[in-house]
Amino acid sequence: MTTSGAASDLQVFADRQALMDAAAERVVTAAAQAIADHGGFTWALAGGSTPRELYSLLAGSAWVGRIDWSKVEFFWTDERCVPPDDVQSNYRMARETLLDTIRPAPAQVHRMRGEHEPERAAADYAEELTRALPIGRRRAPGAPPCFDLVLLGMGADGHTASLFPGSSALDERSRWVVPVEPAPGAPWRLTLTLPVLNAANQVSFLVAGAAKRDRLAQVWQAPPAPDAAALPAARVRPRSGHLVWLLDADAGAFRERRSP
Repeated sequence: MTTSGAASDLQVFADRQALMDAAAERVVTAAAQAIADHGGFTWALAGGSTPRELYSLLAGSAWVGRIDWSKVEFFWTDERCVPPDDVQSNYRMARETLLDTIRPAPAQVHRMRGEHEPERAAADYAEELTRALPIGRRRAPGAPPCFDLVLLGMGADGHTASLFPGSSALDERSRWVVPVEPAPGAPWRLTLTLPVLNAANQVSFLVAGAAKRDRLAQVWQAPPAPDAAALPAARVRPRSGHLVWLLDADAGAFRERRSP
């Protein structure tokens, strides 16, 4: 089922496998379109258990041959400030589930250097984005990089990437990458900022599970609830790109609680 919303399209699938198949199809289609248009596909990957399933599916025999992986450049929406072999690393998760199978050239993989000091790592990744997506390739001087596809998840608190409710990172307008401390004592993280997320050609949210229903109801309430603007996920609205929410039936059941 597909429903049009004020900010995006909503697609709800009967079960988790149908959700994963639909998400994989969107990646395949986005890659083919980008490669045909400008010879390459720039993809910003998300962390989390649901994206993990998607990457594993794409690495499987039914899907892996449907993308020209030699023309894909991999980026990350966020990362924990840990070494790349740490079990908490988003890079490690993507490597184990997808990259180890397709074996891209090192120059195609643009990971966040979580092992470095956070401010330095954020600045270095912004420079990496400038090098990988130079001026003249779908962006003007000083404009944020334009990814072909940004994949995002949403936490039960409404966070996305490593943009958390109440974080000063939500108000960032000039920097493309910033360090954040999600909670006292928790590992610092690096995250793309809203100007970058909202410059993408396509953003796909991949959300599964009943724990996300309440936040989804806030995001999709019409007219918007006063507290919806505080939810980082609700603030992802590409200026000229396409935004789609892909949900399983458990997450999408929030629609049944809407008022007539």
